[in-house]
Amino acid sequence: MSWLAVTTANDLVTLLQFPFMQRAIAGAVLMGILGGLLGCFVTLRQLSFFSHAVGHAALVGVALGVLLQLNPTWMLLPFTLVFGVLVIYFIDKTDLASDSVLSIVLSGALAIGVILSSLIQGYRGNLMAVLFGDILAIDQTDLILTLLVLVAGSIFLLSTLRQQILLTLNPDVAKVQGIPVQLYRYGFVILLSLAVAVAIKAVGVLLVNAFLVIPASTAKLIGHHFRCFLLQSVIVGSITSIAGIIVSGLFNLASGPSIVLVQFLVFVAVFSWIKLTIKTT
Repeated sequence: MSWLAVTTANDLVTLLQFPFMQRAIAGAVLMGILGGLLGCFVTLRQLSFFSHAVGHAALVGVALGVLLQLNPTWMLLPFTLVFGVLVIYFIDKTDLASDSVLSIVLSGALAIGVILSSLIQGYRGNLMAVLFGDILAIDQTDLILTLLVLVAGSIFLLSTLRQQILLTLNPDVAKVQGIPVQLYRYGFVILLSLAVAVAIKAVGVLLVNAFLVIPASTAKLIGHHFRCFLLQSVIVGSITSIAGIIVSGLFNLASGPSIVLVQFLVFVAVFSWIKLTIKTT
């Protein structure tokens, strides 16, 4: 059993007593809830490619932060916010398909990010940590930022849930009923961009989209009523995040990929269970 980093229950309890592990679990719960909440709307509104683009383009903000010797987190927040709003603006103002605009802007931002990264001299630990994620490294500031985004997102989405559902299912009907579609649309994009920014440190630029999409997709397989779907997505997101951290500690694996791997395995298990249930009936 030498491949286990933690070999006994006592070792696991000891590990959970470390402040960095407690911060990681708190962050996992907050980000799991946030990812599950936003992921429902991301999947139903087909914005998964948008969150993917914002996550990858965040490399520019990270590289700028490292070059300017600033905390990359403080560069990520404004950069992802501006990038997300600009992408929606370009989509609205051009006749091109949204996926084409996203591909163009993503490619340009990614090229700039790679060039800026090549200019970084010496130690690149901050850059690598943001690329691949390390939830064990989150600090008090990251927890506060995540909590603020979660509270703001919960207030915005839950207080206007009926309008959000109608906007998700039929934007034309929502517009006819007097719902400010553009205001809600831009509000959600701002919220999604900030959520991507705070989640990047935990799961990394390369996997942040999966963190939003997989829990919601898993919940969608088993939840048919929207409110149940929303609750199940939040539960799946938070539980799999905690399980991923424990797996990371047990097997001494990278925390971000461990979380996404657990989420993927849960999705496969739920999908397989549903298929087997359908066949037996």
